Amino acid sequence: MNPTFVVTIVVVLFVLIVLTSAIKVVQEYERGVVFRLGRLVGARGPGIILLIPFIERMVKVDLRTVTMDIPVQEVITRDNVTIRVNAVAYFRVMDPNAAIVNVADYIRATSQIAQTTLRSVLGQAELDELLAEREKINHTLQTIIDEQTEPWGIKVSIVEVKDVELPDIMQRAMARQAEAEREKRAKIIHAEGEYAAAQQLADAAAVISSQPGALQLRFLQTLTEVSSERNSTILFPVPIDLLAPFLDHIGSVKAVGKGTGD
Repeated sequence: MNPTFVVTIVVVLFVLIVLTSAIKVVQEYERGVVFRLGRLVGARGPGIILLIPFIERMVKVDLRTVTMDIPVQEVITRDNVTIRVNAVAYFRVMDPNAAIVNVADYIRATSQIAQTTLRSVLGQAELDELLAEREKINHTLQTIIDEQTEPWGIKVSIVEVKDVELPDIMQRAMARQAEAEREKRAKIIHAEGEYAAAQQLADAAAVISSQPGALQLRFLQTLTEVSSERNSTILFPVPIDLLAPFLDHIGSVKAVGKGTGD
């Protein structure tokens, strides 16, 4: 083999290796943190980045929001109830230099901080507070985790508690409590209805006692309703007040007859 040809091949391969190590492409959502002989130079990009071969190296950092699931944690609440809770956190890198220089693995570090903070915050809350004030607890988690990850150039925007698993005994106790509350509300509504009905009856009795004619109209209305059912025999009491005008008329007729006979 021609030595010149071999040398040419070696030179071409060397140039390709140099160019490959010297030319880097950084995407729009990335930044390249450049080190020169071990010292931090800074973040570059996006676009084509030219590096000094064998002297500079670059570490890419993704600036997009990361969705991180926080694994299930067993937590004992302040009122001594053992629950299983998981959550989700949304964060992104704001300072690429700090994310590479200040922490070895910023994603794993953020995950560990989120897990310990979740156990700590929920352990200081009671079960009723955890179930009723979810937004408040989410805000507390987000604030604490964001403060702890700030030196790493991380911005935690949202932390949401996803599922709260209760023990079976606690679930049955809460079901009994909910059933008792429903029965309580039903009894209160029934009592209010009875009171309103009694009040209406009292008002009706007052009107009838002050207006005798109203009783007669009600009696006639009842007769009309009963007769519409086509019963063969109808027995009903006749109020004396209803017959009073007829009795008075009969009495006056008898008196006139006696006067004429005399």
